[in-house]
Amino acid sequence: MEGLVLYNTRTRSKQAFAPIEAGHARLYTCGPTVYAAPHIGNLRSNLFADLLKRALQLEGLRVTQVINVTDVGHLTDDADAGEDKIEQAAARSGKSVAEIADLYTAQWLADRERTQCLPPEVICKATDHIDEQIEMVRILEAKGYSYRIDDGIYFDTARFPGYADFARLNLEGQESGARIGDVPGKRNPSDFALWKFPDPDGGKRLQEWDSPWGRGFPGWHLECSAMSSKYLGEQFDIHTGGVDHIAVHHSNEIAQSECCYDVHPWVAFWLHNEFLDLRGEKMSKSKGNVTVLDDLIAAGYPALAFRYFFLQAHYRQQQVFSDEAMEAAATGYDRLVGVAAEVRDADGDIDPAKLTPFRERFQQAVRDDLNAPRALATAWEVARSGDLAPAECWALLREFDAFLGLDLEHAEPRRSASESDPRIDALVEQRQAARAAKDFAESDRIRDELAAEGVVIEDTPDGPRWRRA
Repeated sequence: MEGLVLYNTRTRSKQAFAPIEAGHARLYTCGPTVYAAPHIGNLRSNLFADLLKRALQLEGLRVTQVINVTDVGHLTDDADAGEDKIEQAAARSGKSVAEIADLYTAQWLADRERTQCLPPEVICKATDHIDEQIEMVRILEAKGYSYRIDDGIYFDTARFPGYADFARLNLEGQESGARIGDVPGKRNPSDFALWKFPDPDGGKRLQEWDSPWGRGFPGWHLECSAMSSKYLGEQFDIHTGGVDHIAVHHSNEIAQSECCYDVHPWVAFWLHNEFLDLRGEKMSKSKGNVTVLDDLIAAGYPALAFRYFFLQAHYRQQQVFSDEAMEAAATGYDRLVGVAAEVRDADGDIDPAKLTPFRERFQQAVRDDLNAPRALATAWEVARSGDLAPAECWALLREFDAFLGLDLEHAEPRRSASESDPRIDALVEQRQAARAAKDFAESDRIRDELAAEGVVIEDTPDGPRWRRA
């Protein structure tokens, strides 16, 4: 396969990818709404976009990735109805809006780091780009694409004939208010808010700004259009998100952006990941059926075991999460890390001809719409091959990990059951308690006592581990 091929939601087909600007791929990823801890379903979207970025880099492209942080305007309906999710979280917790946003932004960033997601070139907050959003509404108003009602400034989707194309919507079959709330005065069911006015009966909002139309706040869809175009240009290469964004959020982004900037297509490639399935249901904060990365770590799994789990299914397939599936993934990750640990310092001659077939299969998997399961299977072919010398095995595994992101150069397998020792476990726990109490003399004493027995303690982001030297 020559070059990277990606499934484009816009065309509903696989297409060879070529950037608009030679040598430079510009990528926008829909980021978190920071009103609660990100769950592992949210994390799957981050891992998918990270795989895409790594694949683009393997093609020799410079990548500019922009990820937004939604800290205002995302209402509980996901469109234009209900309360702002962050204001609602602040009211429940007694914290300020800023404290809520900062807390869960930090959690999101920590989860990305623990699962080896490459940092984006730009992280942009909606509240830092109010002026850009207001300017976009002003342009749309001047061009006749918006209208005002008591609730706010709305985009008139009837003025954009291609509105239904992206999501293959049946607009004639929609009943009034069926899709984004029954808002009095809306001209069409699919019209969406660009700028919202506070509810006069709802009390004072915590986040409002002055605008040419009065005090208010931006609609959720507006931020992604304004910020992506600021940092990536009025046309760019790739926009990613979950499949739930296709029908509303991304359709709205396209409409307002193409009308504002007079371009088509605004984005060349749209890529969407499927849901993580929790025993037959979509994982959802509103349903309360969520698992966060810290839950997995507390259960004894390294954070990267979840990345390994993710790699076992294609990003466009729903993936079923269960305790059994997670344990199987952790075991597989342990075994692959164990092989890597055995060969990572190996010396010896390397025969390039022996490596070529594995490299070609791996590259074909990556280039075929990020086929992570097939890429992971090729890594296992290398790990199990009896024809490769240890140095050759390590050369390939290290190469492949540039895409897989499993930290094979540093990771260590979990201690096996045969290495369990209650006395050592208790000493390690005592040392951890001493460290927490800042009793570093006691912590060092326990470490030295265990070292004298040939036991090495490794302090990792997932907690201390011990092994026999």
